[in-house]
Amino acid sequence: METGKFNSDFSLSKMGIKGLKSAHYNLNEASLMQHAVVRQEGKLGVGGALLVETGKHTGRSPKDKYIVVDDNTEDTVWWEKNGRMTPKNFQTLHRDILTHMKGKDYFVQDLYACANQDYKLNVRLITEFAWHSLFIRHLLRKPEADELNSFTPEFTIINCPSFKPLATKYEIRSDTIIAIDFDQKIILIAGTAYAGENKKVIFSLLNFTLPSKGVMPMHCSANHGIGDEDDVALFFGLSGTGKTTLSQDPRRELIGDDEHGWSDKGVFNVEGGCYAKTISLSPEAEPEIFSTMSKFSTVIENMCHDPLTLELDYEDDSLTPNMRSAYPLEFITNASRSGEGGAPKNIIFLTCDAFGVLPPIASLSPAQAIYHFLLGFTSKAPGTEGGVTEPEPTFSACFAAPFLALKPEIYGKLLQEKISQQGSKCWLVNTGWTGGPHGVGKRMPIKVTRAVLSAALEGAVGNGGFRIDKNFGFEVPLDINGVDKTLLTPRITWPKASDYDYQAQKLVKMFSNNFEIYKKSVDDTILAVAL
Repeated sequence: METGKFNSDFSLSKMGIKGLKSAHYNLNEASLMQHAVVRQEGKLGVGGALLVETGKHTGRSPKDKYIVVDDNTEDTVWWEKNGRMTPKNFQTLHRDILTHMKGKDYFVQDLYACANQDYKLNVRLITEFAWHSLFIRHLLRKPEADELNSFTPEFTIINCPSFKPLATKYEIRSDTIIAIDFDQKIILIAGTAYAGENKKVIFSLLNFTLPSKGVMPMHCSANHGIGDEDDVALFFGLSGTGKTTLSQDPRRELIGDDEHGWSDKGVFNVEGGCYAKTISLSPEAEPEIFSTMSKFSTVIENMCHDPLTLELDYEDDSLTPNMRSAYPLEFITNASRSGEGGAPKNIIFLTCDAFGVLPPIASLSPAQAIYHFLLGFTSKAPGTEGGVTEPEPTFSACFAAPFLALKPEIYGKLLQEKISQQGSKCWLVNTGWTGGPHGVGKRMPIKVTRAVLSAALEGAVGNGGFRIDKNFGFEVPLDINGVDKTLLTPRITWPKASDYDYQAQKLVKMFSNNFEIYKKSVDDTILAVAL
């Protein structure tokens, strides 16, 4: 049985997927909600949100991602972060998944990635769960209804959580797999119900294809001034640095919260929705995101709630600290409808420094910007994970290591070219600790972070002059309106300056050690600023 609207020339049966009990094509939000509840995949929450749990996997499985080795990928893929899979093993896996699917219900969404029509990528997602179909319908971009009759998928993703691959049979590490075959244009996901794999595998795909077209793929959020699409700001940052919160500023228009491309024409959103972390979500600090939690069809993933009232508990992380919600961009009142903007005037690298060393903001030269981009530094605070007893550095290349298909230096060179052409101003913003490390100092006040960002975006940083940081070599403003001057010089916020100096040198050494792998692949301008 087949239901819904689709291109009959590209039915599942004509794609070699046969023997299904049913195939539901391009169902809308209400229909998918109904299927999800009836199938007991989740339950209705307050306001008509959908409450779901993902079981064993509550986050991504980056060590279980594989790319098929062929003539196109052998010498181009960053194999240090991507597992190798032979074409034979992929074909066997593909065949076995199709056999497993027989007699079952599946949900199909024909969607596209990239708001810029020049780089539009048609993607078909075939999912075992109705709620996964709803999730990806939020996260990607929807064609017009009359376009579905002629929709031609360029890549096909098959997501089958109930299929547990045998590690020895396919030469993989576990019973979970995300496998990409760029030649066949097929992606297989199995053994995990975590919905984020559906969106991140598309970003991995674009990380492979866009650079050859001169487009910089970026794991960042983006916004622009109200009514001014040329006043674009990019926010790079790893989890916990404030990327989503800080970009969703009511004084600016949100382009997107996670994945973007930068072409010669400007910045464009890859997605059509948001996937926000909800732990400790506050209606005061994040009113727009908070409001989506009680809207019809928002997918709320792995959140504890009262079984009677269905009231959500934003502090209970017993299921996972990685609790999330997925919703379409139109749920955010100040979101861009086009998903596009001009080239960025400002690029912000967000870091959560649990060592308490970095200032709340620093100005980076173009070379320093690429240095920090390649390193992608943040830190885990003690207590955030088992066994973490002191600040633990995290270096994630390009602020996106798990999603990179190519070597980091390729993205670094491309960003370097873009910055050079545009003259973008680059900033390092610390949303972590000051006055001492975690456990001694205090978290940088959110009002301070918002103040330094506002000053940067308004061109008001540096009116009072700069100092050169003796440890990192970047420029630090001496004065910013509305910010305590002492915060701009972290050393004097510590009880003992000698303790600060010791901690700073530790961090400098970590930077230096982690940059070693890039020394042979970057130009002299970047080597000159390396620590």
